[in-house]
Amino acid sequence: MQTSSDRHEYPAHWEADVVLRDGGTARVRPITVDDAERLVSFYEQVSDESKYYRFFAPYPRLSAKDVHRFTHHDFVDRVGLAATIGGEFIATVRYDRIGAGGTPATSPADEAEVAFLVQDAHQGRGVASALLEHIAAVARERGIRRFAAEVLPANTKMIKVFRDAGYTQKRSFEDGVVRLEFGLEPTDRSLAVQYAREHRAEARSVQRLLQPGSVAVVGTGRTPGGVGRSILGNIRDAGYTGRLYAVNSAFPEERKEIDGVPACRSVRDIDGPVDLAVVTVPAAHVPDVVAECGEHGVQGLVVISAGYADSGPEGRERQRALVRQARSYGMRIIGPNAFGIINTSPEVRLNASLAPEMPRPGRIGLFAQSGAIGIALLSRLHRRGGGVTGVTGVSTFVSSGNRADVSGNDVLQYWYDDPETDVALMYLESIGNPRKFTRLARRTAAAKPLVVVQGARHGGVAPQGHAVRATRLPHATVSALLRQAGVIRVDTITDLVDAGLLLARQPLPAGPRVAILGNSESLGLLTYDACLSEGLRPQPPLDLTTAASADDFHAALSRALADDTCDAVVVTAMPTVGEGAAGDAALAEALRSAAAAVPTKPVLVVHVELGGLAQALSAAASTAPQAGPGTGASQGGPGPAEETVPAAPAQQPPAVRAPEGARLIPAYPAAERAVRALGEAVAYAQWRRDAADPGKVPEYEDIDEKGAAEQIAGYLARGQGLTLGTRETCELLGRYGVHVHRALPAPTPDDAVAAARALGYPVALKATAPHLRHRADLGGVRLDLADEEQLRRAYAELTELFGKPAELRPVVQGMAPRGVDTVVRAVIDPAAGAVLSFGLAGAATQLLGDMAHRLVPVTDRDATSLIRSIRTAPLLFGWRGSAPVDAAALEELLLRVSRLVDDHPEVVAVTLEPVVVAPHGLSVLGASVRLAPPPARDDLGPRTLPAY
Repeated sequence: MQTSSDRHEYPAHWEADVVLRDGGTARVRPITVDDAERLVSFYEQVSDESKYYRFFAPYPRLSAKDVHRFTHHDFVDRVGLAATIGGEFIATVRYDRIGAGGTPATSPADEAEVAFLVQDAHQGRGVASALLEHIAAVARERGIRRFAAEVLPANTKMIKVFRDAGYTQKRSFEDGVVRLEFGLEPTDRSLAVQYAREHRAEARSVQRLLQPGSVAVVGTGRTPGGVGRSILGNIRDAGYTGRLYAVNSAFPEERKEIDGVPACRSVRDIDGPVDLAVVTVPAAHVPDVVAECGEHGVQGLVVISAGYADSGPEGRERQRALVRQARSYGMRIIGPNAFGIINTSPEVRLNASLAPEMPRPGRIGLFAQSGAIGIALLSRLHRRGGGVTGVTGVSTFVSSGNRADVSGNDVLQYWYDDPETDVALMYLESIGNPRKFTRLARRTAAAKPLVVVQGARHGGVAPQGHAVRATRLPHATVSALLRQAGVIRVDTITDLVDAGLLLARQPLPAGPRVAILGNSESLGLLTYDACLSEGLRPQPPLDLTTAASADDFHAALSRALADDTCDAVVVTAMPTVGEGAAGDAALAEALRSAAAAVPTKPVLVVHVELGGLAQALSAAASTAPQAGPGTGASQGGPGPAEETVPAAPAQQPPAVRAPEGARLIPAYPAAERAVRALGEAVAYAQWRRDAADPGKVPEYEDIDEKGAAEQIAGYLARGQGLTLGTRETCELLGRYGVHVHRALPAPTPDDAVAAARALGYPVALKATAPHLRHRADLGGVRLDLADEEQLRRAYAELTELFGKPAELRPVVQGMAPRGVDTVVRAVIDPAAGAVLSFGLAGAATQLLGDMAHRLVPVTDRDATSLIRSIRTAPLLFGWRGSAPVDAAALEELLLRVSRLVDDHPEVVAVTLEPVVVAPHGLSVLGASVRLAPPPARDDLGPRTLPAY
């Protein structure tokens, strides 16, 4: 359809899908000469008032000259964009480059006049705001720095669009017209506005999927069994509160219902709106279903059907076509190859999934990219939540399957605002946009815990069906960055559930001090050792002996909770012979009542095969739903502490309803699991406290940002990417106050002597060949050479051992003060962004991978925590009587390197090695810098959905 322009080829990279304020989608694309009929049709549907606001006069129809002008663009000085749904225009925006007098101009004029027109039926959906973001990005790309717009004072909606965009504006009023002028460079406020709009739109798009007023299951089988018929039964049996329809083109015309649900041959035949369609037909028939749904105004799709990117290259292309088709109608997709979605809210009660049982309502949000893992997580939460640990259920569940459209990022946007979700659990096999995920995770974690387990960590490739951008960062680095953003990173789904249950039921601990009490000395000691392994500070276990009664437990727990030197309590319990269910119930009530008296400290229970106590804890603090009409979910109750995962949650005996507001005490079958969950809670609580005061990025008066920019531009003029030489590296780093210890080349022994005289003895002689660089263990370095004789002898030894000077590339360097050798690195990853890393030089980094990482820009608090995050940090702070290093100087160096890569994204890699940190000051003995055109940053551009 698209053709080349008058002057430039059609800019396909300007095409984008966007989510609008109400959660629907639209496609933004350039207007071309082929759009004349669409433009005329669009204009005919615009009200006379909107036309008057656009042209400042009655303008009932477009002339042929107007149509030609508005469809012929050069994509440089004249650009038009349209927002489309179903291939038809719903809004347009254009700019025309103008000169100083407002007349048409060409580059290098950097101002343009901009104008919008939005169809009345689509006003209020945020279309104009989205178009402004995109036309501004196009203008910046074409060298335009300012927009001007003339608006009638009565056109308050358009004035608000400009005013709320967050750009720096100048406003004037002349001849009855408001003239607005604003720069197009993103500002902190414009980015904040963009992120806020992105959040509202994406959260709303997920809300429309999880809270539909009506659902159609397309592909419902005519006979019992099959995926479609099963999902229809699951929705009906869960007591779904909205309207439910069964759809199958093979239904006889006379068939009006199936299993008590209205039956139709097509979505088009449904009398009334359909908010959500669950698609279970074979992949080959899905396009016809999507077209039907789009034409009927369906808002979203859950595609259960497989046979897409999970089935190879042809399936991947089929998946791309599916996404493009659905978005063209303004619909979002969960799937394909999805397990389904669940919302346990009493106002919705939706089980549009393959899970035959509706999970218990609760405060945990669950997201899984894998259907099999989704089953396992639902099973474990059902079993643990209803028996072993007291009742904790699910608020919402999303299985994204191939994650072609709706992703974990979208669901995070929804959970952030969802009052029904207190804890978010996510199983991810890939992270499509790490930079955005980190940003959203940081914001979410500041309000509610986010626990993540990542699969396919060591496979090296994303699972089939997942479209992800490449990252060069190791998994350990990505994990460290997620933790910096407040994400609770765990390794297994068992840990995921353990941590989630604790965080959903108990307050966050104020610190790492743990009291341990119970009726088993051995179990107490195991718990004590586990606490030490997790970096907690346990108190000596209190052994109540096996004769302890429920009252003894109550008194001991009350004393521990009242102790100001205790931040959390772990209660260990062994079976009591002869007590039976009555004793278990008494102990559970004793623990619950003691914990309820001090609601600010978390309490955990470690039990050993004590089903009775688990049942009693559940009964003492149960929020299991009571039986009601149309509810097919099981009603809670005890179950064994088993680790096997059944295909579906098993039916459980009913649990006893707890008093309103009763406190839930999580119980664990092993001390290590309880303490590991507690350790994660302690670390997360500390992150929350630190996040309240994230620190600041210091300003240094001696930084020459402008000079560095000019220097970098000059270097890059030579080519697309290059590693700077020693002199250029030292000069660039020096502009940011990073001074590299001077080193002089020594191609001959006489040159080495001359260099030493220039530098002053004592000196070091180093081989800088790539295979010897930073490898003091190979003998390529000679230190503390006090005179010419020692220097010449060392030179001879090096050449005898390793070869000719041309191969060794020897240099002479003045001796630096003794200290600890460290390494500082910064790299710009195309997916995650700029990352600053720190560790000790040598084996600690190279062999053990003991590096700590932070996202750039680094604050002063980040720098302080960075050098203390490595396992070998004690070597910096006086380990075994050594002198502590100058931590302040090291932190300043980290901050200066962070500023360099943040100010100049063309600096794609920096390595300082070794950096010798002494008790007073530090010395950078080696440095390298690589420059390249920076990777594109989509987080600074207009809002878009991932391209397909």
